[in-house]
Amino acid sequence: METLDKFDLAILNELQQNGRLTNAELASRVGLSAAPCWRRVRALEESGFIRGYRAEIDRHKIGLDVLAFVRLDAAQNSGELLGKLEEAIRRLPEVTSCHYISGTGTFELQVVSRDLNTFSQFARDVLINLPNVKDLQTSFSLGEVKAAGALPLPKALPSAGARKT
Repeated sequence: METLDKFDLAILNELQQNGRLTNAELASRVGLSAAPCWRRVRALEESGFIRGYRAEIDRHKIGLDVLAFVRLDAAQNSGELLGKLEEAIRRLPEVTSCHYISGTGTFELQVVSRDLNTFSQFARDVLINLPNVKDLQTSFSLGEVKAAGALPLPKALPSAGARKT
């Protein structure tokens, strides 16, 4: 599957809003019968457009009241040392996302923690001691305006190369 038509886009949009829709509900919302809808969802999964399904959890309700953005600078930005740092970051459950960045620093980490003291201990005991870390700078979220959400999908695609139902 290389191209997406209006039905595929509609399916992706609906599943981004509610990944728990039954196939019958999804089919009804996108204007397909159940069997073709199910086949399309499976094709979208198999081709990697849909990578998985998960629950969105309110971090405050589970006691993770601090959200920190940590700009981490690596001592060396190439080779085996950088790979070891990447692997160490992947193993930290407190790090909810990590991105290579341009400008100052090498990585931007999103880190959750119970409170400021817990974060401070994590930063001093874990983050600064990761392999190949030169420096880190932290900013704290003072409030969420918009959290990670649905990706913006095009309203329509050109008809050339569109899939058949």
